[in-house]
Amino acid sequence: MLEDAPALVTSEVELDRQLLDAKLTAPRLTRRSSVSRAALIASARSSDRRIVAVTAPAGYGKSTLLAQWAKAEKRPVAWASLDRFDDDPIALLVVLASAYARITPGVEHLADAVRGYGGSALGRAAPLVATALGASRTPFVLMLDDLHELQDPASHDVLSVVIGGIPAGSQLVAASRAEQPHLAHSRAFGESMEITAVDLAFDATGAREVFADADLALSTEEAVVVVERTEGWPVGVYLAAAIMRDGGAPAVSGDDRFIADYLYQEALVRLPEHQQRFLRRTAVLENLSAPLCDAILGTDDARVVLRDLAAANAFLVPLDRRREWYRYHGLFREFLLSELARVEPDLIPELRVRAASWFEEQAAPPVAVEYLLDVPSERTRAIHLMAATTLGAYQLGLLTTVQRWYRTIGDRAIEEYPPLAVFAGWISALAGQADEADRWAAVLAEASYDLPPDDGSASFDSARAMLRSFMCASGPDQAMADARFAVASEPSTSPWRDQALILLGEAHLLAGDLEQAEVAFTEGSTVATAHDNTDGVVLSESELAVLTMDDGRWVEAAGHVQTALEAIDEHALDDYSVSVLAFAEAARLALHQGDLQAVHRHVTRAMRARPSCTSAMPYVAVRARLQLAKLHWALNDHITAHHLLREVEDILVRRPDLGALVDQVEEFRNLVASSEQSGWTGGPPLTPAELRLLPYLQTHLSNAEIAGRLYVSRNTVNSELASIYRKFDVAKRSEAVQRATDVGLLGA
Repeated sequence: MLEDAPALVTSEVELDRQLLDAKLTAPRLTRRSSVSRAALIASARSSDRRIVAVTAPAGYGKSTLLAQWAKAEKRPVAWASLDRFDDDPIALLVVLASAYARITPGVEHLADAVRGYGGSALGRAAPLVATALGASRTPFVLMLDDLHELQDPASHDVLSVVIGGIPAGSQLVAASRAEQPHLAHSRAFGESMEITAVDLAFDATGAREVFADADLALSTEEAVVVVERTEGWPVGVYLAAAIMRDGGAPAVSGDDRFIADYLYQEALVRLPEHQQRFLRRTAVLENLSAPLCDAILGTDDARVVLRDLAAANAFLVPLDRRREWYRYHGLFREFLLSELARVEPDLIPELRVRAASWFEEQAAPPVAVEYLLDVPSERTRAIHLMAATTLGAYQLGLLTTVQRWYRTIGDRAIEEYPPLAVFAGWISALAGQADEADRWAAVLAEASYDLPPDDGSASFDSARAMLRSFMCASGPDQAMADARFAVASEPSTSPWRDQALILLGEAHLLAGDLEQAEVAFTEGSTVATAHDNTDGVVLSESELAVLTMDDGRWVEAAGHVQTALEAIDEHALDDYSVSVLAFAEAARLALHQGDLQAVHRHVTRAMRARPSCTSAMPYVAVRARLQLAKLHWALNDHITAHHLLREVEDILVRRPDLGALVDQVEEFRNLVASSEQSGWTGGPPLTPAELRLLPYLQTHLSNAEIAGRLYVSRNTVNSELASIYRKFDVAKRSEAVQRATDVGLLGA
């Protein structure tokens, strides 16, 4: 077992800065970079192709080519080295925005704006980055290394939108071990140049350059043999030179077993034992720093060891100019991991756990979760850390990451820790996944848990009661009982206190007690502001706006609307379900003030956000649609009013018992039925399903591929697409995207 060693604590901001700097710094060229790729680079630069794809297996010098290009490039170069932690739409967009901000004055806050659009990576955040790129007055080069780390189709979807924003004169250069999905479209339009393993393979001249760099003479005939035996594989040629330098014949096989044998004999076994141990054990890390290595090894000399290894070992790559972070060459790391599994297999889980502990101490719990997920025996700890981390990750817009965590541990593991099942229900409800939310509610109904939860709530029973009150599946009386229980349970210091108060206000509305509802929402807003809970501020202020407008207190209502809108704008919550009611009330206020331009602007924002507002949050979804239907009726847009009423009916089928709200819907329905007016001059709005489809029209995915993303049939996509065309009065995708952008349904 390893001895415990105190970790050097780094501030959260400093750690984030170091990790980001490592990602955004082009690697330093080494002696192994001696074979020039100038001809390939010159050809790519002069091709006028917006996209240059470098695709080849490991060991072909893709990163070296990009580094040589970056060093020779006259245009500003934005560099991003991707890893598995970037395989999330928002995380990827933050990296791209940060890289671009390094070369472009005036866009320093782009990454923060992207984080704020976590609820709509494809619809808002990706167009925001694409627009920023397209606005560049100076041609630039955006280089993405290790693109194969992106496995989630959603990450490639947002990347395709960003690529569309790269202006003429600028280029995207991406290196990957696997086929690059965005190439299919760019090939068809002649926008790309591809560099493959065939182009990167060394010929006899390249082989002789490698040997000459190692101070070895190689005849033309011997060079031909080396190239034939290695099939031009650059790493194989370098290994052949190393073998010959040590007295062997200039021959090498590309067989993985031989490579492992060679690396063992020449790159590992000749090192001192403490360096061998260091290399093997730190191979569990994606990236290395001295404090992190000391923490997992129980040592205090990692900085010295890293410095010595970097000076002598070409397989240790510095990631930043300060030499604080490193990574192993991919093949070398794979070899080291196989050695660790062979020599010290029982140590692997402990090393990963120590890495997780270090990242947790550095206030980077999402990274800690990733390491714990690789250790089955630590599943319980991972689950508890997820429960403590989920809310923060969700607020950062990393919904895809959270959902991947949950898929990784599986439903059974979540069910075994009921507080995490509460979060699974909340996330499903807020994301508009009504069936999933109902399923988790059923699981929670049979669950019990007596210990303090990790999420800061007073108890599991209180947390469950709040979710149950929010979903209101058992009617107003149960919602009221659950809300009162939560208010009594959550103390003033609880981060869930505001949620309990807001739910109590909602229950009073369903009971028709407007006075008590206003008291609860007022206190809920105050507590939410104190706890910096933006969702709580938006929802409570929106409900207060409804109450004060209904009571004719328009000046007071204007204050509530302004507070809600400021919170939405500050945290970029446009596409969040809790924002729909705020936009509806902003439009209602604008109509009262006679500002029709503002009315249409706010209505568009509300209609755009409403797909995530489903029966999983029934009274909010119904009240928001009822307010919007009344607005459209007042604007003489009766078709949209009817459409919204049909959406209300669909929600009431699943949640029929919503107390006084049902009576309000019936009153308005009777008003509509008694009217003979039509007066409509436009087409009906897009349905929630059509709004979910709309962002994908920006991509180059086929209808069948979009169907796969949305988990619907191709016929459904075809039908919804035809409906969008008909409503927008257009005939093709580009026109639909432009029309949607013009009216505010796409773009930032």
